[in-house]
Amino acid sequence: MYNEEDFIMISALQHYVYCPRQCGLIHVEDVWQENLFTTRGNILHEKVDTDTYETRGAIKTVRGLRIHSYNYGIVGRCDVVEFREEKSGKVILPVEFKSGEPKEDISDKVQLCAQVLCLEEMLNTKIFKGAFFYGKIRRRNVIDIDDELRNQTEKIIASVREIVSKKTVPAAEYASKCRNCSIQSVCQPKAMNKRKLNNYIKELYSA
Repeated sequence: MYNEEDFIMISALQHYVYCPRQCGLIHVEDVWQENLFTTRGNILHEKVDTDTYETRGAIKTVRGLRIHSYNYGIVGRCDVVEFREEKSGKVILPVEFKSGEPKEDISDKVQLCAQVLCLEEMLNTKIFKGAFFYGKIRRRNVIDIDDELRNQTEKIIASVREIVSKKTVPAAEYASKCRNCSIQSVCQPKAMNKRKLNNYIKELYSA
């Protein structure tokens, strides 16, 4: 069990999967800059993070629901949670809105799984599925919240907690995805890699 002062943001998990250094810069050094991709995301979330709910037929939709887990020490917010009454009982489906399209990595899935872990603890229930709505393809994707994803999410929570608790920022490793990172100018991955190479060469000649 964790205290509230030890909570880490669910968004940090997605940042970690994308790039551990990005996670450290944002959640340890408080570095943040906007770019085209983050602005698109902000505009989309403005439409759903409204702290409202509505009921249509058997579905109650809650928007901007604040969530937390004392077991995992995480806190965040769900874009949308749908509560559906079915013959088998109440079905709960968290829906995360994304401005782009499905990613090749598991960053989005880990974020959604963390939301499920919070909802399960808060509502004393079991949730087996979650969904994404991707703005670029205008389609909802439903995923299974299975044991493999849960295990991956738990490991990433532990990794992020280590970065935040020790206040360490991982070293830069330049990759093609760096071009789309909003904090590239602060991170300077190419310069950091060049500096490491120069230091390595100096060590060779000084040995």
